[in-house]
Amino acid sequence: MTWTSAVGRSSKWLLYKIVHGLALTKISPNALTFIGLLINVVAGILFGYAHGDNQRRLFLYAGLVIIGAGIFDMVDGRVARATNQVTQFGGFFDSIIDRYSDVVLFFGLLVYYARANRFFYLVMVAFVMTSSVMVSYARARAESLIPSCKVGFMERPERIVLVIIGALFNRMGPVLWVIAVLSTITVIHRITYTYQVLRTIEPPPTPVPPDPLKFEEIVG
Repeated sequence: MTWTSAVGRSSKWLLYKIVHGLALTKISPNALTFIGLLINVVAGILFGYAHGDNQRRLFLYAGLVIIGAGIFDMVDGRVARATNQVTQFGGFFDSIIDRYSDVVLFFGLLVYYARANRFFYLVMVAFVMTSSVMVSYARARAESLIPSCKVGFMERPERIVLVIIGALFNRMGPVLWVIAVLSTITVIHRITYTYQVLRTIEPPPTPVPPDPLKFEEIVG
C-alpha cells in the first residue's frame, strides 16, 4: 500500500465516522448546510478585518475556517443519504447556500482591498465574484435546455481550494487572476457546448414563405 492510498483510506474512514456521528444526532442536512454558510461568514469577516501587520495572520485563520466550512459542505449530502432525508428541496437549498457562501468570502476580500486602497484588486474581486456566479448560472440555465452541462474546469470546489491556498500562503492576488481567467473560460466553454448540443437536438427552423398580400403592399 502506498502512502497516498493510506491517506485516502484514512480520510474516507474519518469522513465516514463524521457522517455516522452526525446521522446519530438526527440533525437536518439543511441545518448542516446553513452551518457551513455561517462558518464561511466568519472567514469573510476575517478577510475584511485583515489589515497591516495582522493581515497574514488573519488570512491564515480565514483559510483554516474555510477548510472547516468545507467539512460541512462535504457531509450534508452524505448525512441526507445516510438518514434517508434526500429531497429535491435539499438539493435546491444546498445550491442557493453555496452561492451565498461564495459571495460572502469574496465580499470579505472586497472589504480588505477597499481598506487597503488597492482599487485594481477591488475591481478584480468584483469581477471574480461575478464570473463565479455566472459559472453556476450558465450550467443551471443550460440544463433547463439540455440534459447536462458539466463541462469546464473552474467549478465551486476548485474555486474554494484556490481561495484556501491564497489565504494560507498569503498569495491571494495570483489566485484571483487564476480564478478570473479560468472562470471566464468555463463560462465561454459552457455557452459554446450548449450551442453545439442544441444544434444537434433542435430541428432546423422552417422557412416561412412571404405573404403575397404583404409583398404587394410593400411593392405598391
